[in-house]
Amino acid sequence: MTQIIDGKQISKELKDELKEKVTAYRAQGIEITLAVIQVGNDKASSVYVGNKKKACEYIGIHSLSYELEEHTTEDELLDLIRRLNGDDKVNGILVQLPLPKHINEDKVIETIDAKKDVDGFHPMSVGALSIGKKGFISCTPYGIIELLKRSGTDIEGKECVVIGRSNIVGKPMSMLLLRENATVTVAHSHTKNLKEVAKRADILIVAVGKPLFINHEYVKEGAIVIDVGIHRDENNKLCGDVDYEDVFPHVSAITPVPGGVGPMTIAMLMKNCVNAVEIQK
Repeated sequence: MTQIIDGKQISKELKDELKEKVTAYRAQGIEITLAVIQVGNDKASSVYVGNKKKACEYIGIHSLSYELEEHTTEDELLDLIRRLNGDDKVNGILVQLPLPKHINEDKVIETIDAKKDVDGFHPMSVGALSIGKKGFISCTPYGIIELLKRSGTDIEGKECVVIGRSNIVGKPMSMLLLRENATVTVAHSHTKNLKEVAKRADILIVAVGKPLFINHEYVKEGAIVIDVGIHRDENNKLCGDVDYEDVFPHVSAITPVPGGVGPMTIAMLMKNCVNAVEIQK
């Protein structure tokens, strides 16, 4: 019988554990603060920011909110980040992406103090991950590792295929799987014989950004499938990169969309905020 990996339930368990840690820190007089910056009023970004604020409130993390106009200049945004870098009361800084086209995302990410980079996007965070040092880990791949472990999957020795090579998911995902002693293949838009490559996977992680792209022809019988995508189909219903109904009968476990990877991304952001206290010591 196929296991549905419940990201909502697992993220709730994780947030409850973090809530206890935050309470313990508060007893020592340590208040954890996350600064969230949003430029413009992109609807999807507003939903994500709202969910992050709710998670902070639930766990007991103090959140500072900066909602800037669409026409905010790059220099104004960088000045705000530098001010927050210098504020000892702020443990984490998160700039909601995407940013308006006139602002250079790379420059913004690099301006955030690496010790406050709770999104795990700073080059120093990425470098630390690649050589196995401690640091902040990109929240979505970090959440996928937790999903696999907490749903009873032993990653060690497994053949893993990651479809997608973005800096936010694909690349850090491959490094985290290597850290767990998996054998890892990263596939992408230029991969030849993608179906054959995907069918080798004991664990298939899909982050291609194309709705319902992966059907049962890409999946080995009994594989575990993790769907990172989130889209709206022609009926305005949420769906992922994987054709869930088609793939479901062929796999041993799968994440739904919504309710799979999404809640874990926010839970791991909260974990990074709590970890920030130790990193900043």
